[in-house]
Amino acid sequence: MVINFKLIDSLNHILQSPLRSCGSRVLLEPIPAGYGRKAGNTPDKTPKVFRRGRNPENPRRQKLRSIRYKQEQSVMDSGPEGPCSELVAQERSGHTAVVVENRLYVWGGYMSVGEEEVFLPNYEMWVYDLERGIWDVFNMTGELPPPMSGTCGCSLDGDMYIFGGCDYSGQTNQIYCVSLTDSKYTWKKIIYKSGRAPSPRDKLSCWVYNGRLIYFGGYGHKLLADVDCRNRSFIIDEASWLTDIYWGWNNEVHMFDPMNASWRQPETHVRLLVFRAAPRLLELPMPAAYLDVEATSAEVESWKPGGATFTAWTWNHGRGQKCMYVTERVPVSASPEGRSWHTLTAVSDSSLFLFGGLRLDCKPMSDGWLLDVETKKWREVDHNFKNKPRLWHTACPCKDSDVIVFGGSCDYILRVDTGHCNDTLIFQMQPHPLFRICKDFIAKNVRKHKVLRSQLTLLPPSLLTAVQSRMYFYRPSNKQTN
Repeated sequence: MVINFKLIDSLNHILQSPLRSCGSRVLLEPIPAGYGRKAGNTPDKTPKVFRRGRNPENPRRQKLRSIRYKQEQSVMDSGPEGPCSELVAQERSGHTAVVVENRLYVWGGYMSVGEEEVFLPNYEMWVYDLERGIWDVFNMTGELPPPMSGTCGCSLDGDMYIFGGCDYSGQTNQIYCVSLTDSKYTWKKIIYKSGRAPSPRDKLSCWVYNGRLIYFGGYGHKLLADVDCRNRSFIIDEASWLTDIYWGWNNEVHMFDPMNASWRQPETHVRLLVFRAAPRLLELPMPAAYLDVEATSAEVESWKPGGATFTAWTWNHGRGQKCMYVTERVPVSASPEGRSWHTLTAVSDSSLFLFGGLRLDCKPMSDGWLLDVETKKWREVDHNFKNKPRLWHTACPCKDSDVIVFGGSCDYILRVDTGHCNDTLIFQMQPHPLFRICKDFIAKNVRKHKVLRSQLTLLPPSLLTAVQSRMYFYRPSNKQTN
């Protein structure tokens, strides 16, 4: 057996170097390649678009139509020593994204072309390999959902479910499902067999518990006969109503069971939440506990000021699981400013990461905060993306407690809607395992160090395969940021 002492010395060097601390500073790592729009890229055909609107009946707002966009970027991969043409997902906002098996799946959303707003194609699923840093796109078949934005997506047992959203006809209350693991990408429209579906809405939130999908909030419309003003489950937007159809904010909780295709509206107790559009909800990995962390008590449309609050949801397992208890938790430390269109991601059993959003004065934000749900204390995070404000983006937890942020807008989208993004930001929230540190060091430096490159083949086969795959992530690129 040949012992490669030079390779061992290289690894020992980084292991003996002071590691970056996670105590007062969260470790952050931008994706160094494979993102960003190449200057001069243009659509492959002239789009026919309609303006996007919240109320499709309003004559000042018109329907949306989908547009197919392609984009390429010249990058250097880790194989041939030359540039290759690489696909990059188009910039967008209001899309949905989930992470399954170390891959980021992105569908839908909208973007701006000139002065028009257009939906992204409904027949494309963009997939980002988190290990290699490479995008791919797959054509989808089956019962395709319409192109739309503001839909609510989540993953369950390798399937992605989407509900609601705003399409070219307005808000919808349809639910669709697609398997992300069979490589077929075939959509299926789910027809519920029992219960009553929520009213059409978009910009809602959801979480998964015990094999069920639970939805809250959103903006949409109802018939006057369905509006009960006594329980404040629906707050009418007085600026948008027509005859017997009313638009407004929902304050309801709905549960869908995919096993028997049934809807149910659980009974809530203790207090009603302030009505929301574009809230962020998530599940923590603890028994029967849910957290709705709201860095807002106001929505962009209403601008009612308030401090940051978060709400705990506890599911009652008795009596057929029909009750949900809601309590408000008041933080005991300095809190983030009120905002909407932000993201909130669980990074541990007791920590939540808040990023971005739109401030009450219509300013997009780029700050990050960690909330310890046990101590109820917020802590602002120092990170490398202060110059990248985001709103209506997506943020997904991935391996080793990293958080991947994709897309969104850097502008106030209700006034200036030209700042949609397609860069991918990775936030490292805790130290990586030793194996990943060593693998990343080799993959990142093998091109620059001749000795390391010449002895790469001496690695065990399984480790060599892992390093070669990771080398794609650190390939040279004009878009690289260190």
